[in-house]
Amino acid sequence: MKTGEKIRQLRLQKGYSQEAMADSLGLSTTAYGDIERGKTDLTLTRLAQITDALGITSLDILGADADETDALRQQIERLNDRLEKQELNLEKLRLEAAYWKEKYDQRVNLELFGATQTHRERQRIGFK
Repeated sequence: MKTGEKIRQLRLQKGYSQEAMADSLGLSTTAYGDIERGKTDLTLTRLAQITDALGITSLDILGADADETDALRQQIERLNDRLEKQELNLEKLRLEAAYWKEKYDQRVNLELFGATQTHRERQRIGFK
C-alpha cells in the first residue's frame, strides 16, 4: 500500500474528513487530497504534521505490517534506553571532571601561596 493510501485509510479510521485534515495542516483541501492521491511528494516535516494530526507515529504510516512496526518500536526503545544511559554516563564524567579541576585549582593555588610565602621570608632575611 502506498503512503498516500495508508494516510487516507488511517484518516478514515479516525473519522476525520479531508477538510478537517487540510485545516489542521494549513492546506487547501485540494493540496491535502493530492497528498493522499500520491500527486505530491511527502516531506518528513509534512509527514510529522500528519502523524501529529492523526495522533499516530510515522511507523504507523510507513511500517509494512504490525510485526514489523512492533519490531521497529522495540528497536527505538532500546536505542532510547542506550541514549539515556550514555547521557547519564556523560553527566557522571562531567561531574568527575569538575571535581578534579577543582582539586587541581586548589593545589595550584596552594603551591602559588607557598611560593610567595617563601619569597617574602627570603626578603626579610636579606634585610636583617
